[in-house]
Amino acid sequence: MRNYIKILRSKFKKYEIDGYVIPKNDDYFTEYSKLNRLEVISKFSGSAGLAIIFKNKNYLFTDGRYTIQSQIESGKNFKIYGFEKLINCSLFKNLTLGIDPKLFTNSQIKNYFLKHNKVKFIEKNLIDEIKLQRDNLVIPFFSLNKTIVGENTSSKINKISKYLKKNKSDYIFISAPENVAWILNIRGGDGPNSPIPNSRLIISKSKKILLISKLVKCKKLINRKVIKRNQFLDINKFSEKIAKLKGKNFIIDDKSCSIFYENLIKSKFKIVDREDPTYFLKAVKNKNEIKNMMEAHILDGVALTKFIYWIKKINKKRITEVQAAEKLESFRKIHKSFLYPSFDTIAGSGKNGAIVHYRANKHNCKIINKSDIFLCDSGGQYKYGTTDVTRTICFSDQNQNIKNIYTKVLKGHIAVATTNINKDNIGKKIDSRARKFLKASNLDYAHGTGHGVGFFLNVHEGPQSITKINKVKIKQGMILSNEPGYYKEGKFGIRIENLVYVNKKNGKLFFENLTMVPIEKDLINFKLLTSSEKNYLFKYHLNVYSKISKYLNRDERKWLAGFL
Repeated sequence: MRNYIKILRSKFKKYEIDGYVIPKNDDYFTEYSKLNRLEVISKFSGSAGLAIIFKNKNYLFTDGRYTIQSQIESGKNFKIYGFEKLINCSLFKNLTLGIDPKLFTNSQIKNYFLKHNKVKFIEKNLIDEIKLQRDNLVIPFFSLNKTIVGENTSSKINKISKYLKKNKSDYIFISAPENVAWILNIRGGDGPNSPIPNSRLIISKSKKILLISKLVKCKKLINRKVIKRNQFLDINKFSEKIAKLKGKNFIIDDKSCSIFYENLIKSKFKIVDREDPTYFLKAVKNKNEIKNMMEAHILDGVALTKFIYWIKKINKKRITEVQAAEKLESFRKIHKSFLYPSFDTIAGSGKNGAIVHYRANKHNCKIINKSDIFLCDSGGQYKYGTTDVTRTICFSDQNQNIKNIYTKVLKGHIAVATTNINKDNIGKKIDSRARKFLKASNLDYAHGTGHGVGFFLNVHEGPQSITKINKVKIKQGMILSNEPGYYKEGKFGIRIENLVYVNKKNGKLFFENLTMVPIEKDLINFKLLTSSEKNYLFKYHLNVYSKISKYLNRDERKWLAGFL
């Protein structure tokens, strides 16, 4: 790593810069990418971060999920700060920062650097010059049938066209691949954990489309007439095509349209809006999507339940965190609908559980100690659904303090699950419900309580979330995670996570659980639960039993029945 930093610094004079900025994202702004320039330069492997290399010092910015992990992986060579320090960053002043214009949006640069410093666009990515990463595996895009997605492409394009007309725009540039996937009902293999089709899309108010990608990835779609040949545009001909388009106004997405593409569009068109409506359209799942997600969660619930039973009751060997993660994946693989994990499994025993997004590997993992508690956060991509679930489990009786904290996390989890959404209808209000019981003991956690989830797409998708700041209205059909926790550095971590969707009955909105996995009872101090909380837990486990017991063997069924 030091060598790479030294090589990077040697380029500063040539490009007349004082420092170089390396974000985690690739040029599609996806959370999980097969390219990771940030890890190359910093050794930081988290899903959110940004590094700045100067001549004499280095900075790494990340969020509360990675406070401990970033120190372990990068702390020797980087000064580490929270993302909040990036806003109008004043840690350094009057310097020229080199950036790759394909990796940043204009709003990011304005919000981070332009108040106290200057930026210089460098077309060549300097990390790629040092260590070029290639993904030579080409996975063609494929289409999803209407019976799976519940709404055809024409209907979705019609909605976008209406939005364009309402906002007096001739075109919209859809720059986020997950939004392209939703509109065209296609998927791909460009994400390590998501069926992302790396592509962009132009839609006109007259409903004409141009899918922008590489031909080798789109041939199947063209051959099967999902799109026509004249609806495809090679990624290298974007600039040429923009110059030929007729019209005046464009809409772009402020969150995923890079400076590079924005400048190409601005050379010919006026940008009249900076919000892609697809995020909001995609966030509300239809009946088919919910039905498929429910089926995926039953399969996932069976795998997780079998795993928990195995690791608590069957396994007598000393196993590592990696071996536990591999065993869990083997249970998921039993069903042919399972494709691959929706993110790298977080399997943390004891003090490793306190590292919120801990990634065990064969070189650094712990043997799971039976006296420790074990946090396991994992998910799967299925045909057709995306799952994400966390359970904290124990193998021996724990001290009263751990039980009390676990129970307060559980109370927060139940408070979220039983929210009156007609009253508390934004993430900010719901988040406070989750933290209430921990805060009474001056405890808290440094991450959001919940994130939006895609349908057979990204495990993290907005705009809805349950955080201290999110104000997006929660609507029927939205899917979110419910995952309060608590982390004692160097000791243990606790998190309880279900995915929920927003259902409606008799005019009332409420959360309904998708996740069908038993919640550890051996860590609960039942004296701290109210009768309504105990009743919720009983009904939840009754629902789990009714949905998955027929897929379990006799011993597993008997054990699961013990949760009732």
